[in-house]
Amino acid sequence: MSLISTLAKAAAGTLLAASMMMSTAIPAAAQEYTKDNPLKVALVLHGTLGDKSFFDDAAEGMKTAQAELPVTVKIIELGYDRSKWQAGLADAADSGYDVIIAGTFDMTGYIVELSPEYPDVKFIDFDDAPDYSACECKNVLGVQYTTAAAGYLAGFAAAKISKSATLGTIIGMEFPTVTDFKTGFDQGAKAANPSINILNAVAGSFNDPAKGKEIALAQINQGADVVFPIAGGTGIGSLQAVKDSGKLAVGVDSDQATIFASSDPAQADVIFTSVLKKVGHSLNLALKGTLDGTAPYGSRQLLGIKDGAVGIAKNAWYEKLVPADVRAEVDAIEAKIIAGEIEVATDMK
Repeated sequence: MSLISTLAKAAAGTLLAASMMMSTAIPAAAQEYTKDNPLKVALVLHGTLGDKSFFDDAAEGMKTAQAELPVTVKIIELGYDRSKWQAGLADAADSGYDVIIAGTFDMTGYIVELSPEYPDVKFIDFDDAPDYSACECKNVLGVQYTTAAAGYLAGFAAAKISKSATLGTIIGMEFPTVTDFKTGFDQGAKAANPSINILNAVAGSFNDPAKGKEIALAQINQGADVVFPIAGGTGIGSLQAVKDSGKLAVGVDSDQATIFASSDPAQADVIFTSVLKKVGHSLNLALKGTLDGTAPYGSRQLLGIKDGAVGIAKNAWYEKLVPADVRAEVDAIEAKIIAGEIEVATDMK
């Protein structure tokens, strides 16, 4: 500043004026990163890999980012002991990473506390967002998803292929980011069959496969022939119950049939589609925006079916288990949703 002042006095203010004009006319450029000087990223999971759903999809997004972008990623698994989450996130923030990625409502509070202490670190809060009016979160990007529209498509297909006219839904815990799946699913199912019976249960956990299996078996015993678990690791047990009972299931977050195909083909064979929350894809996009300076830190991004951030899996199992006429109906409905001709209720505001 002293140098500028000196030059300004010497040039009667001319150089200072020119400098000010340049600073207002040219936006601040994003720092240049290369493969030799990569953006250092930490993906902090409040759980472990292997859920064949949410966390695994985030990790896949990081693999793609490392292959396509000048980034290096460290995946930190904090496990399911809540007492370790805050300290684990703080350790990551203090370890020299340029970007810290963590997700869901469980981690948002910790991000809000840490972000002002590390103003030079960027935080990506996926599947949730802080209350920007109540925090100093200029370096936090919230990424959320309206999954209801994709849930609508799965619910419509489920009701169409159900022979018992009874469906089961299992929620890990009742939060908008979770219940939004079911809100759309129920609406789509009722559009397909107004008299459809939809059973619902709340497991109270995202990491209790035994509980998930127990609930799914109870719903199957009540006549459900399609079960939709929206429950993370708990849902893995639900899928097992569906497989053991010879019924059908809707996967969640990731394309779970494809994930199970090599390790448990019998499990894959009962998952006729999955409602996709494309976490990995969205995180890859967020890192691209971070690199080129377009990511809107200090605000929330709400991504939906129009953005390609959510959808349903239209894979070999979908083509095999869902009749062609139903698939055609689903495609037509999807086009109408994108065009705004069908309004899907959502819990995401």
